[in-house]
Amino acid sequence: MKYRIIDDLTSDVLFKARGKDMKDVFENAALAMFSVICEVERVKPEKMLEVEVQAESADRLMINWLQELIGLVDTESMFFSKFEVTEIGEKRLKARIYGEDMTPEKGETVVKAVTYYKYKFQKTKEGYSVTVSLDI
Repeated sequence: MKYRIIDDLTSDVLFKARGKDMKDVFENAALAMFSVICEVERVKPEKMLEVEVQAESADRLMINWLQELIGLVDTESMFFSKFEVTEIGEKRLKARIYGEDMTPEKGETVVKAVTYYKYKFQKTKEGYSVTVSLDI
């Protein structure tokens, strides 16, 4: 299981993503978030953008990564469906993200921000997991 949506909030969406390593959990968290934003399975990886994000810690890096992606939806008017982390450390990541121009028929829910409500980033026996709440 890459991710699952947890339906226990009314004004927010809560999801949990997992990965065998940091690269995986960051890619899966992005995919989970975009499954809320758009019909991710219908978004073609037609255009590629390179993204670089920094933070003071790995758990903050996740927040910054997801916030950066939310910002790119607005600034680039695109939906994304493929996430490829090319470099990652505790405080920095580089990635290629793929998607297409935004269209109303593929849109789902407007995500305004990532919140700290029930936020948890952790190393597990299987790799990594993160629980994220999205303000919608």
